[in-house]
Amino acid sequence: MNWQHLLRMARWARNPPSPARVKLVCAVIAVCLVLFAIETWVGWPDWMSLEAERVPNRVLR
Repeated sequence: MNWQHLLRMARWARNPPSPARVKLVCAVIAVCLVLFAIETWVGWPDWMSLEAERVPNRVLR
């Protein structure tokens, strides 16, 4: 563990975040998990991929 992490944890223990901030962080994590689940089960659309389409008759060297 880094000293910065220990100091940050001590500061959070003394002054905990507000309930609204905790709800916001939980909502962001939930959205990320939902997007990950959709990507895993449904798949990644072809139009969002960065790789160029391969030409079938082209010889790669």
